[in-house]
Amino acid sequence: MEKNYTSNRRRIRANAHIRSLVANVYVDHRDFIQPLFVDESVQLRTPMTSLHEMAADSIESVLEQIALDLAQGISKFLVFPVPLAKSNHDFDFSFVVKAIQAIKRQFGNQVWIAADTCLCAYTQHGHCGILNQAETSVLNHESVSVLADYALALAKAGADCIAPSDMMDGRIAAIRKKLDENGYDQIAILSYSAKFSSQFYGPFRDACKSSPGNNLVLKDRKTYQFSANNAQDGLLSTIRDIEEGADLVMVKPALPYLDMIQTIKQETKYPLVAYHVSGEYQAIELLAEKQLVDRSKAHIEVWTSLKRAGADAIISYAARHAKQWLAQLEY
Repeated sequence: MEKNYTSNRRRIRANAHIRSLVANVYVDHRDFIQPLFVDESVQLRTPMTSLHEMAADSIESVLEQIALDLAQGISKFLVFPVPLAKSNHDFDFSFVVKAIQAIKRQFGNQVWIAADTCLCAYTQHGHCGILNQAETSVLNHESVSVLADYALALAKAGADCIAPSDMMDGRIAAIRKKLDENGYDQIAILSYSAKFSSQFYGPFRDACKSSPGNNLVLKDRKTYQFSANNAQDGLLSTIRDIEEGADLVMVKPALPYLDMIQTIKQETKYPLVAYHVSGEYQAIELLAEKQLVDRSKAHIEVWTSLKRAGADAIISYAARHAKQWLAQLEY
């Protein structure tokens, strides 16, 4: 009787050895960027109730946190400032400048600092730019002008990378021009190039005190962040930002937009960062708290999906655990 040599795919899943042998998606702790919140209103590291294991840091305590993160193998950071004073026109960037100066003075080239560049934490209305007099729309040109000046101040303070998250049109070109004209052509730009209007930003907005909900007309950021129903917008805007001088591009949030990660990576071949945002992160944390998932395995599963879709790097609030968790990974 003729033997049936039917393909048996289960043979390559039989044990951990062969599963690791045939694996073609890899996650490494060096792929991660750890967010940090430096808050002018706090004197000591203050845990956040809405974002598990994250804290509002003073300049002094953020230095302590960075030292701990370096010991865990994390050397890349995204710094978010939370200034004490809020205004709608004349913005004071001195606090974040002092913070970045202190970080670079203590750690130098041991760390890579990307500085979030946006006005949402500075404005009284919580929007990412300057509003018109009637407060019915965000003024693009005026906002871009301020952001370019802000970017230059961050570069002078020692930031290695400018990360504009405001979503104004033309801000990458304006920032690149401002940096280059002032001798900072070596400073990279990480563009939030495909940032979608999302329900998953809630814990972050609480951390940065930047919710836009107090404006009756502009209750949200849909006039400048992208719609989930328009996939082409994210791709075309990313291509535009690359043409304007972005060095790395980003998709934010991550899991609901895995298709955008894949499409943008395939179409542009550019270094791509996926931002696993606060609501996505906190959802896993709350499930783990209820013992409904294994915390580390759930985060690793998400990270693997982002790498599989095409992400080169990942911004995660759990980045500081990546080296330890990945070392314990069971294939």
